[in-house]
Amino acid sequence: MQPLCLVGSTLRAPHGCHAQYMANMGTMASLTLAVVINGNDDDGVGVGGRNSMRLWGLVVGHHTSPRSIPFPLRYACEFLMQAFGLQLNMELQLASQLAEKRVLRTQTLLCDMLLRDSPTGIVTQSPSIIDLVKCDGAALFYQGKYYPLGITPTESQIKDIMEWLLAFHGDSTGLSTDSLADAGYPGATSLGDAVCGMAVAYITLRDFMFWFRSHSAKEIKWGGA
Repeated sequence: MQPLCLVGSTLRAPHGCHAQYMANMGTMASLTLAVVINGNDDDGVGVGGRNSMRLWGLVVGHHTSPRSIPFPLRYACEFLMQAFGLQLNMELQLASQLAEKRVLRTQTLLCDMLLRDSPTGIVTQSPSIIDLVKCDGAALFYQGKYYPLGITPTESQIKDIMEWLLAFHGDSTGLSTDSLADAGYPGATSLGDAVCGMAVAYITLRDFMFWFRSHSAKEIKWGGA
């Protein structure tokens, strides 16, 4: 027998951490509404062939004294959140389409540069390879010369990364990782927080294109914490 779902029930008690959160703020009542949008393509398909949904955010209301919200008002709030979720989903889809068009346009311009000029044009002219990917830095290592853009490792560090790539990933055409340390690169600690994630495309066994992202961990202090 499956356990009874109490997600939409008004009789269920709040989670212990939520009760502590409210106590820290000096509130006695709360109303929480979910903002739900369409899931990503990699989220799969939901039950009955419908597109999967994912939680985008929460709208939370608090009151300093006990207060019961009548059902018609709760229903109206839920309908408002559904309308907001639909509008938000359209805005996110539009932003994604614009970003995709920008990337394709940049890709076309970079390909034209490669056909007309030397390969170094993709790092010395505008747009450059740093505009192709959302990153903190990019670099080209071509014919023994290093062309860095933004936040990148030093030339000696990039050569060490190249040797590691050839030793452990020489059979592939590239590598993408959120963390060089997790990928097994032994010199990751020497890079500090400036360089954490990396994507690399092999041109030849001695020529590479790199994209880097800095360490993005940060502490956020929430209300009531």
